Amino acid sequence: MPNAVPYWPVDAFAAEPFSGNRAAVMILEEWPEDSVLQAIGAENNFAETAFLVKDETAESDWQLRWFTPALEIRLCGHATLAAGFVLLRDPSNGDVVRFRTRRAGILEVRRADKGYAVALPAIPTEQCEFPEAVAALGAVPVETWRNPDRYNLFLFESEAQVRALSPDLRTLAALGDHQFICTAPGEETDVVSRVFVPGAGVDEDSVTGSAHAVLTPFWAGRLSRDRFTAFQASARGGHLTCTLDGGRVWLEGQCVSVVEGRFFL
Repeated sequence: MPNAVPYWPVDAFAAEPFSGNRAAVMILEEWPEDSVLQAIGAENNFAETAFLVKDETAESDWQLRWFTPALEIRLCGHATLAAGFVLLRDPSNGDVVRFRTRRAGILEVRRADKGYAVALPAIPTEQCEFPEAVAALGAVPVETWRNPDRYNLFLFESEAQVRALSPDLRTLAALGDHQFICTAPGEETDVVSRVFVPGAGVDEDSVTGSAHAVLTPFWAGRLSRDRFTAFQASARGGHLTCTLDGGRVWLEGQCVSVVEGRFFL
């Protein structure tokens, strides 16, 4: 008989069903071959699937890895929030859960006033040029900022410009598994953004936690405050409250799950 793996599709950074960013959360007894994890990520066909294995060390509560339909990624905020949501629904798990990751260190999810908050490492950027990407975006940003770990931020003048973007996704994908983060001052929130990651199999992400780990230190400096509201203007859309806390960012939002089941391996 195949093993029955607990399985939760979760809408992260969503106050109601069918919004925010979808992630699958799966709790495993032990790690299978990476090829199996990748096949599951492709089968789920969500932006990310979060895989959990109980951590037997004293570093954290769970080990955590994330797979898109195409590859394993270094950091994923919304799927980490979704994993915390699944675990913290059980009151016996307390108010905080810690995850040990392979390339992003120890991450944390805690209960918040409205929903949950995930702590991610703050990702700094420096102003520079990226003409190949700018040409593919179809509009010229005011500024371009980059981090060597494939995070690229493009500042536009208005929310309308960000919403109107229709990038050449094939050209962006050819540049590698980069994040292309397009942002501007918001109209109803402090900040608005859209995020494209076609090189990792996600043409436009719905609500991107790791992108807001870039946006939080960037906008905190420009707004001259450590806490602000944000909206990712994808088709599904999602709201976050972003807080810069030293070398970390806290991203607060709600989660909804309308399905619970078993995945047979």
